Amino acid sequence: MKQAIGKYRWTICSLLFFATTVNYLDRQVLSLLKPTLEDIYGWTNSQYADIAATFQFTYAIALLLAGRIVDKLGTKRSYSWAIILWSVGAIIHALAVPIGEFLLPVFGWFGIVAVPVSVIGFMFARAVLAVGEAGNFPAAIKATAEYFPKKERSFATGIFNSGTNVGAILAPLSVPWMAANWGWEAAFIVIGAVGFLWLIFWWLYYDTPDNQKRLSKEELEYINQDHAEDALANPSGSDKVSWYKLLNYRQTWAFFFGKFMTDGVWWFFLFWLPAYLKDQYQMTGTQIMLPLSVLYSMTMFGSIGGGFFPVYFMNKGYKPYDGRMRAMLLIAFIPLVVLAAQPLGSISYWMPVLLIGVGASAHQAWSANIFTTVSDMFPKKAVGSVVGIGGMAGGIGGVIVTKVGGRLFDHYKALGHIETGYTIMFTFCAVAYLIAWVVMKSLVPKHKLITDL
Repeated sequence: MKQAIGKYRWTICSLLFFATTVNYLDRQVLSLLKPTLEDIYGWTNSQYADIAATFQFTYAIALLLAGRIVDKLGTKRSYSWAIILWSVGAIIHALAVPIGEFLLPVFGWFGIVAVPVSVIGFMFARAVLAVGEAGNFPAAIKATAEYFPKKERSFATGIFNSGTNVGAILAPLSVPWMAANWGWEAAFIVIGAVGFLWLIFWWLYYDTPDNQKRLSKEELEYINQDHAEDALANPSGSDKVSWYKLLNYRQTWAFFFGKFMTDGVWWFFLFWLPAYLKDQYQMTGTQIMLPLSVLYSMTMFGSIGGGFFPVYFMNKGYKPYDGRMRAMLLIAFIPLVVLAAQPLGSISYWMPVLLIGVGASAHQAWSANIFTTVSDMFPKKAVGSVVGIGGMAGGIGGVIVTKVGGRLFDHYKALGHIETGYTIMFTFCAVAYLIAWVVMKSLVPKHKLITDL
């Protein structure tokens, strides 16, 4: 049946997958080089947290605007500008110190004089990277809503979202080696340049389904099988939707809170695990390549399997949202294994690596589903904006997690018990999903399609 229908939509899904892979490659370079840069520039954990939080805060604000831009410019143009900007942002990390020297007087004008030049430069580079990277998920979710019927969207989302895992796997396999052989600056430049290669294929192969010449008539009809429901959700036919109106819906706030509570967990796993291996097990440089690669490889199963999991419930007659929420409840229990990471860490560093890998895999399963709840309940014209609102919430949650983590680690490091700081953070990572699910379910107990935008 699928062969007769056609499968060009999966070519689009592949493009989204590779863009997301590049997205996470670029953002993870800094965390992998943190031990090296820390030794070179003498950063404290709090200063590194300031750099990481700059990315997260800028990303949060930019996501809010990115959703609107994607809805207004369309998927093709907005995605193109996003990857150009984030690739430039990734490359200019190599010039962070001279940039910091140039910007130092600006900080002085505002009375901020105690910030090292290297920190200023990396904060600027992270901000540029964040503005560009904010366009990835709103554009990818919108493209998925354009090219897939509702019953396939969580699976397609799980596939392209697994690019986050592949990026996280490839980064520890490549970045430490590049830094050791070519210098840390080269790692930023080489990884950042990959985005420009993707851009060529995007312009060659992407267009809206109605204008896509490579799409068969049968596949277009298959993609548009939810057209009647979409028309019901958008009776006016207008492409405009206001943030104020979106904030009046519990569905928006459910997505907002779910992202706020759980995105910070993934940020923590991305930005702090290299530091954790150094602090707890004195592992640096190429020593972290294997354990981090194994850990992030595990997340592939969560992303793809989690995206397919709700289909089990849908085949039993559940509506997409109700089936998704049942799947998400089961997924929310899995991160509780992270509670055992520190107690079992004395056996071997592989114990926390594997347990955190299970928790991170559960996050990816959760992420594939929470993104898709938006297209379950909102018309296509509002998907980018709602994803942007939720992404902003996730970014703010990430800022809080990063800043609290940096302060905790410096505090307990001074006391000679840095492991206590990691125990506290791992505890939050373990329980965040259950808290998020309870609040989301309370706000939206049953599926309700938005029809009055």
